[in-house]
This record gives sequence, structure tokens and C-alpha cells, in this order.
Amino acid sequence: MTTLADAGSDGSTLPRIDRLGVVIAILIAGSLALPFVTFRPTRIAAGTGLRLFDALPAVVAMAVAAGLVAALVTAVASHRPVFRLALGALALAALALGAGAAGAFLTPADNPYARIAPASGFWVSLFAGAMLVTDAMVRLKLGPVGRLVALTITAALIAALFASGAWSHLSLIAEYRSRADVFWREAGAHLMLAAGSLAAALVVGLPLGVLAYQVRAVRDPLINVLNIIQTIPSMALFGMLIAPLGWIAANVPGAHAVGIRGIGMAPAFLALFLYSLLPMVANTVVGLNGVSRAVVDAARGMGLTERQRLFQVEMPLALPVILTGIRIVLVQNIGLATVAALIGGGGFGVFLFQGLGQTATDLILLGALPPVALAFAAAVGLDAVVELSGKGAA
Repeated sequence: MTTLADAGSDGSTLPRIDRLGVVIAILIAGSLALPFVTFRPTRIAAGTGLRLFDALPAVVAMAVAAGLVAALVTAVASHRPVFRLALGALALAALALGAGAAGAFLTPADNPYARIAPASGFWVSLFAGAMLVTDAMVRLKLGPVGRLVALTITAALIAALFASGAWSHLSLIAEYRSRADVFWREAGAHLMLAAGSLAAALVVGLPLGVLAYQVRAVRDPLINVLNIIQTIPSMALFGMLIAPLGWIAANVPGAHAVGIRGIGMAPAFLALFLYSLLPMVANTVVGLNGVSRAVVDAARGMGLTERQRLFQVEMPLALPVILTGIRIVLVQNIGLATVAALIGGGGFGVFLFQGLGQTATDLILLGALPPVALAFAAAVGLDAVVELSGKGAA
């Protein structure tokens, strides 16, 4: 039904303005006034910001601008999710290809040390385009399988972009090329810290959660201790573990041989494991407490033992909540593993802190972007798994 707010003076219905679209449009419009890329004559020299039409040939710049303007208009005027998704994706593609074209256009043939990097205008536009795509996907109400397919397609397109060489002239790729072997070694270390500490937390946290659920006298003290651990800042906890692990490495036979040292991966791994226990234990307790008592009583009436009720009835029904705890732990650990580089634990933080020390923005991005992408992918993927498990339990 048309309301007075929706009707014009002549009785016609005015188009409804999308509020989030207005925010997206403001971001896109503002980005066009900001530098699109930064040109630096050397890796660490001060850069010069260049706007879109200064950074690209006129035809290419007009094509990129047209994609952004189309997304701007769609964000404000269209409420159709498919249009918003298509124009948001078009804007992101235009930005990605435009940044690569700017690198090729601006790189001097006689200066191999020059660096071209995306600047604030690119990142603001990228954020706005991502908001538009995300909003469209929310409106489409994709199910868990649809979200997993969308995640897979996105990862494939990003991989294709890097494999195509379209960004080969950008300084971020130059930093990667010079450190490719080290990059993948540290990527393995980062995943080892995040996934390994999660696996250890599963082995220890699930039984502790079941114990806390079954023995109420254990629950409050255990949760309180884990809460205290969670409040300790990551750097402080890393530092607190150096001395005891160093003593163990020096005095316990074989400890040093299996990798236990005062600095390095051992204290980082142990700290991430300790941080992982609270979400695992708490979500196990909450999930088991959330199982309907009527279901448990029915299982008891069928003659199931306490162990059978736990593993055949309560744990499967609590699985979605437990998986939510696993998602929290994995996303948390992917981020915290970055800090482990400060104590020699390796991971992507190696590049981030090197970049901070050298005032090299692209090296910072080389260390910061992969954990962000991994955390996002883990969150989306495990959210879908949680939803699928919930449907299975129902």
C-alpha cells in the first residue's frame, strides 16, 4: 500500500531510496576524488598519489569510472538483488583490472626499482563494491551450499587474477616475487599454528566441556580459570611462556629435540592452545545444556546408558553449537598467529613486522592480507557447515 511518504504531490509513487545504498554511493563518489594509485621511484621512497584519470589511459580510466558510477546508481536506485550483485561484481572487476593496468601504464621501462601500489581511492572503492556484493547476497538469502559455492567462485577468480599476471607490475606482487619461497614457508607455519592449536584444543577442550557439563562442581572453577587466561593480552602471554618453556628445553632430556624452546613456535602454539580452550569448553557446555530434557528422558526410557545417551543423542544435537565454538577458535587463531612472529613463531606476521620496521607498505600488506582472507574464508565456510549440521540435527 502506498503511503504519503512514498507518494509525490501528483499522486505518483516515488522510487524508494536504499539507505545502505546511499552510504555505498557516498563512498564510491568520494573515492573518485582520492588517489587511485601511488607511484614511488623506489621501494621505500615517498610516493605521489595519482587519481584515476592520471593513473590510466583515458579510455581505460573512463571504463573503470563507468563501472563505479553504474554501481553507485544501482546501490541507490535498485532494490533487486541480482542487479546489485551484478553491478557490484562489475565494479570490483573494473577496479582489479584497472589497478593492474595502472601498474603497467606507469612503470618506467628504465627504472626497475619503481613501485606502483593501489592507493586510498582504490581501497575505498573496493570496500564499497564489496559492501554492495555482500548486501546483494544477503538479500538473495543464499543457503549454506550457495554460500560455499560463492566462496569457491570468489577464491577461483582471485587466484585467476594473480595467475593471469594482470597485477604483475604492482608492488605487492613485486614483494611476493622476491620472497615467494619464504612466503609459502611462513604460510605453512601460520596454518600450523592456527589449525594445530585448534586440533589440540579439540582433543582437550571437548572432554573438559563434557566433564564441566556432567559435574557442576567443576564447571564454574574451570570456566573462571579459562576466562582469566582469555583476558591476558597475547603479547603478555607469549612473554610469560618463554621462561618456563626455556627451562624445560634446558633441563628436560629430549625437550629441545622435539621443538620445545623458550622462543619460536612452541610458546606461540601453547598460547594459541590456551586461548582456544574457553570457546571450546564453553560452547560444549552450552550445546549440551541446550539439548531438550524430553529427548534425553526419552533416550533414558529406551534403555540407553549414560555413555550411549551422550554420544548417540546429546553430542549430535549439540553439534551446531560446538561447531560454532570451532569457528570462533579458528578465526581467532588465524588472527593471533600473526603476532607470533614477534617471538620467532613465524607466520605471515614476519612480513607485517618487517614492513613496519622498513616503512614498506606493500610488505605490510603481504603479511596482513592473507590472514584476513583466511579468516574470512574460515568464517563463511564454517558458518555454512554449522547451518548444515543444524538442519541435519533437526
